[in-house]
Amino acid sequence: MTKLLLTSTGLATQNITDQFLQIINKPVSQIKIIFIPTASRSEEELKYVDESKKELLDLGISENNIKTLNLDSSVLFEEVEDFDVIYVCGGNTFYLLKKVRETGFDKVIIEFAKTDKLYFGVSAGSILVCPNIDIASPFDENDVNLTDLTGLNLTDVIVSPHYKNEEKAIIDDFKKKSQYEIVPLTDEQALLVVDGETKIVE
Repeated sequence: MTKLLLTSTGLATQNITDQFLQIINKPVSQIKIIFIPTASRSEEELKYVDESKKELLDLGISENNIKTLNLDSSVLFEEVEDFDVIYVCGGNTFYLLKKVRETGFDKVIIEFAKTDKLYFGVSAGSILVCPNIDIASPFDENDVNLTDLTGLNLTDVIVSPHYKNEEKAIIDDFKKKSQYEIVPLTDEQALLVVDGETKIVE
């Protein structure tokens, strides 16, 4: 059963946090997380990574139970199979997809998602598991010259994180061109996907 919780900014609300804990369904002190900060390269992005990690620690998750992978070398499924959550932070979506492919972590995520565990995305980490990452084009610079924008395809909808009303025209344009449903998410919303069924959490 595939379980995805796709957010703009992480555990932004109590409802998102409650949903997170409900899916994992074990004492907080026992929750084990694979934490991926790879998409964040600028100082500002790294500040958000620190905030994401602090949210997890504040929840009561032990620092010893959070394993950070920077995706600077190949990753095997055996390295993550004993964990409850793969948590992928935000940053540059194009760079993230490139690094995930280069390290084989794309296959690891897909395998992990089949084992009834939780994939938790923040911003770029949320877009990553959609059918493609085209939606990032107006917002992220494709400075790694990625031409194949196929995502991990764990859901058949496309999320657009950090949605604000002034982006309506951009998103409407995408909706016209895309064969997939586009789900805009504000910073206080998340999309829960359980076996293809979707629900907005806010």
